[in-house]
Amino acid sequence: MHPLRMANSAVTLRPATADDTDAIVRLNALEVPLVSAMDAERLSLLTSWADRLTVAEVDGRFAGFVMTFGPDTPYDSANYRWFVDHFGTAFYYLDRVAVEPTMRRRGVAAAIYDEVESVAAAYGRLALEVNIDPPNEPSLAFHRDRGFVEVGRRGDPGNQVTMLELPLTSGALR
Repeated sequence: MHPLRMANSAVTLRPATADDTDAIVRLNALEVPLVSAMDAERLSLLTSWADRLTVAEVDGRFAGFVMTFGPDTPYDSANYRWFVDHFGTAFYYLDRVAVEPTMRRRGVAAAIYDEVESVAAAYGRLALEVNIDPPNEPSLAFHRDRGFVEVGRRGDPGNQVTMLELPLTSGALR
C-alpha cells in the first residue's frame, strides 16, 4: 500500500490496527443500512476471516476503510455466499467500504478502489453489491463509472441489492 496524491491532499492506505476499531465501528454505523451493522466484536470476527482491512487517511486523519475477502473463507454473509455459488474461487469480494462524510470528493474512494482492484486482478474479478432498494445512487454511479456490471440481484422490496462484478486480468490497474 502506498500514499497517493489526490485533490491537493495526500491519501494514504495502510493496514488497520486495533487503534482504528472505534473509528471504523463509528463510521460503519453512520452508513447503515447501506452497509451491514457491525460492532467491535463483529469487526474482530470479520477481520479474522478477511483478506484485508485497510484504513484510508487524508493528511494523516482517518478518512475511511475497506474490508475485503478472498473466495475461500467461512464468511457468513449471504451476499458473499451468492458470489461463491456463482463464481467458485474466481472472485475477490469487497464487503464494505465507507468514507467519512467530510472526506468525500477528495479521491479517497478512488484510491481505495485502485488498490483493491490491483489485488483482485489475481482472482479475475472484483465482486460486490450495492443497494438498489433503498437506492444508493452515488455508489451506483461510482461503480458504473469504474466499469462494474450487474450479474444478479438479491433481496426483497425495501432491501434489495444489485450484485456487481468488475472483470479483471492479472496485472490490470486503472
